[in-house]
Amino acid sequence: MTQQPEWGIRFSRFFLLPQRVILAIMGFFAILNAYTMRICLSITITELVVKNNITGGDNSTAVCEADDLDSSTSSGGTYEWSEQLQGFILSSFYIGYIVTHVPGGLLAEKFGGKWTLSLGILSTALFTIITPMAIIHGGAGWLIATRILMGIGEGTTFPALSVLLAQWVPIKERGKLGSLVLGGGQVGSIFGNFLSGLILDAYDWPWVFYFFGGMGIVWFIIFSFLCYSDPTTHPFIKPSEKEYLTKHMGSIGRNRNLPPTPWAAILTSLPMWALISAQIGHDWGFYIMVTDLPKYMSNVMQFSIKANGLYSSLPYAMMWIFSLSSGFVGDWLVTKKIMNLTNVRKMMTGLAAFGPAIFMVAASYAGCDRLAVVILFTICMGLMGAFYAGMKLTPLDMSPNYAGTLMAITNGIGAITGVITPTLVGWMTPNATMLEWRLVFWVAFGVLVVTAIVYVIWASGEVQPFNDPPRKIDFDDEEKEKDTPLNGQHERSEKIEKL
Repeated sequence: MTQQPEWGIRFSRFFLLPQRVILAIMGFFAILNAYTMRICLSITITELVVKNNITGGDNSTAVCEADDLDSSTSSGGTYEWSEQLQGFILSSFYIGYIVTHVPGGLLAEKFGGKWTLSLGILSTALFTIITPMAIIHGGAGWLIATRILMGIGEGTTFPALSVLLAQWVPIKERGKLGSLVLGGGQVGSIFGNFLSGLILDAYDWPWVFYFFGGMGIVWFIIFSFLCYSDPTTHPFIKPSEKEYLTKHMGSIGRNRNLPPTPWAAILTSLPMWALISAQIGHDWGFYIMVTDLPKYMSNVMQFSIKANGLYSSLPYAMMWIFSLSSGFVGDWLVTKKIMNLTNVRKMMTGLAAFGPAIFMVAASYAGCDRLAVVILFTICMGLMGAFYAGMKLTPLDMSPNYAGTLMAITNGIGAITGVITPTLVGWMTPNATMLEWRLVFWVAFGVLVVTAIVYVIWASGEVQPFNDPPRKIDFDDEEKEKDTPLNGQHERSEKIEKL
């Protein structure tokens, strides 16, 4: 274990919060920034393209009339991009995003999560800032290339954060701090939609990308100073916190003698495929909402750009609240031994899939009743927040040693839906009418329900055998305990709780 410097012990007295909480807060802002940079194009594109002039008396098959009280409804921009091309532009981010998931997980496990996470966010911020230049000088082609490069940078985010959480957060705090970190996605969606609407209403569209890219750079500077890959390398962690983590997690150093990733055992694990199934369902529903909800609000519901930003952000506010509360409820159920970890994960995942599937479809039958549509979409996304106390934490439960790889596999495969759904929506809604969109939501209903059923039947919240693969070199028991800091974390914590 690295000797902590004397200056670090003195400096640690200035921190009121434990370093694991500071890491969780900075992880929250990492995902927040990642999502704002990812989704800000979803609203901005409604101001870039020429809008379709489709109206009809029957609002169940055409589009709604613009709000008479709102004269600022946008007429769109100057780029003549078809719905299909817009779908591909919005999905192109995920082409790059998929590529770096597994490499990001492996790098974080090998070298630590700090720089794997932070350099990925930094590169995404830089490409966000140059996005206006790409659009102005290269049109759709350069924009697609820039979005792919942004995805490559951001693909390391979730695998690296999974490794960091596995190194820093004891099991008894995993629901609370894990939900806090992953909740950055919902808050990022709130800020990305709401602030994009305000900026577009007040300034030219390039400022959307300058603002969110600049925030990403600011986060990188602060994170690089405050956060470290594990407690043993942190120079100004309080000794009392280090003792607490050692007590509840065993050894706290990163396992530098971790055996090669047991790919065969992971890919033949039934709980692993159940997890992948749930991830596909979550991402299918989530990416339709993140990527295409602003287009639905603009093209079908005919909201102004400012109202579009506001009403597209409300569902994520509810989702964030529900994700945090479900994390606390999940931890309470496990701590009080009311439900075991596996059943808590299954319950939360089922709630987060079946509920949104129903309310998403219901919103498409609300017609042009704007209030009803906003309420139904808000409930839909609110219930989806339970995913973050369910299947989103399962990689950490199944394998603390290989959490980065498991998150990379599941999130990477799930991200394929980020390529499929916007493109499919573009093809299914060539005229952007309400009837076309209703079919989109019915397809999402089917995907959410089927994938959740698979998870509820075969998922597991227990540490899997592949977490401790056999080693080629035999160590005595004492060396194994010292060199394998996260092995047997469940068993160790349970013994401590009984004392």
